[in-house]
Amino acid sequence: MAITPRAQDYSQWYNDIVQNADLAENSSVRWCMVIKPYGFGIRENIQKILDVMFKNTGHTNAYFPLFIPKSFLSKEADHVEHFAKECAIVTHYRLKLDDNKKLIVDPEAKLDEELIVRPTSETIIWDSYKRWINSYRDLPILINQRANIVRREMRTRIFLRTTEFLWQEWHTAHATYEEAETEARKMHRVYNDFATNFMAISPVLGPKPEHDKFAGALTTYAVEPMMQDYKALQAGTSHNLGQNFGKVFDVKFTNDKNELDYVRWTSRWVSTRLIWGLIMSHSDDKWLVLPPALAPLHVIIVPIFKNKEELKQIKEYLNPLTKKCNSERLKFGSEYFDDQIRITYKIDEDDKKSMWRKFNEWEMKWVPLRIAVWPRDIANGNVELYRRDTGEKEIITIEEAGQKIAPILHEIQINLFEKNKKFREDNTYYVDNYDEFKEKIQKWFVMAHRDWSTETALQIQNETKATIRCHPFEEFINPKYIWEWKCIITGNNSKWVVLFAKSY
Repeated sequence: MAITPRAQDYSQWYNDIVQNADLAENSSVRWCMVIKPYGFGIRENIQKILDVMFKNTGHTNAYFPLFIPKSFLSKEADHVEHFAKECAIVTHYRLKLDDNKKLIVDPEAKLDEELIVRPTSETIIWDSYKRWINSYRDLPILINQRANIVRREMRTRIFLRTTEFLWQEWHTAHATYEEAETEARKMHRVYNDFATNFMAISPVLGPKPEHDKFAGALTTYAVEPMMQDYKALQAGTSHNLGQNFGKVFDVKFTNDKNELDYVRWTSRWVSTRLIWGLIMSHSDDKWLVLPPALAPLHVIIVPIFKNKEELKQIKEYLNPLTKKCNSERLKFGSEYFDDQIRITYKIDEDDKKSMWRKFNEWEMKWVPLRIAVWPRDIANGNVELYRRDTGEKEIITIEEAGQKIAPILHEIQINLFEKNKKFREDNTYYVDNYDEFKEKIQKWFVMAHRDWSTETALQIQNETKATIRCHPFEEFINPKYIWEWKCIITGNNSKWVVLFAKSY
């Protein structure tokens, strides 16, 4: 089960990681994926943590229909234009057997109005909001939905881009611009909190340029980490859409001055694309690497036994260690996640696999810690502790192993974040002329000044295939580049430091 080196074939390296870690596979349904139990364990951990973070910021969960009347999307044509060609449409509601006993669509069962299989939920959600909102006293509405999305993709990649994928989408309604802007910025910080403290990645944060905002948005705030091939991945966006959807769907309310006004709206999404980001950010040329905060399994315990009696003795010997695992918790420096994460462990009792096969399989799945126990260890009170991240192996007492598990997991989490941050910073270049820009952008992140025109941005994109990822907040910029410089294309004065990158 060799892994193709990244330097040799990056795409195949990724596919090898996914296959060997048993995360997911292509479905018999073309363009779709099957997320296997271990891969779905990552998804569940992402979902659980985000759910706590959103509830801690006042959001609640709801669910809206999978099917959307075509007329709803027609009301917001500009919004859906960029994925209109990817939509799946339901035209009939019944099948039947023909004279040859073949299953066909019943031509007499045509729908009065065609239904779109959910490509995104804004329109169907705002249809409900219109019924729910009458007064400023009904606001704000802060709702999250976990759902599947269908957009036909011609070039698929497991977790990154498939026709059906899983996501969470938040749609909030507000009485004033200030409330909506505060919500969009706050949830942008929540995304960053999740990225840094749980995904162990160090993204660049900032607003998108005018020409690349979400359709109809006043402001779009982006989260842009660097993958190991130096490309950017849009790992999350938060949008302040003003009154756009309020006007389109005629959602009015009586404000605190007893005047009719249109509702303000914000939205944001994250999807199974985050799993792609995890794999691409941390994995190496040997196996999958995951931050402990999101790993489905923290400790694999492998008893080495010849018969059931030896297995029984080893399991009894392990009781103090498993009790310690059950009582220990992991806590990360999150502003919005006040819960703690249980240490998960598994005792591999499979008697059909060799010790070495077990070791190899769990390493490929990136279980951070492995504890091996032989019958002889019982008399000595020892276990063998192995760290997947460093390859270090030591014989220690079972009591010491119990005390070391949580600190090592925290150390691995911090080390992965610091490594990712250093990687991004070491591979981000500041340039002040276009020739150097064209050279550096072939591989790395580039910070440069540009004027505010869309024409300049599009010229750079057409000539280099690089896009403006965001206008970074000051904390992400080397201070000496913040002052006014010149646009690398026009030479016009520019106060805007821009992050350029090639991206997925």
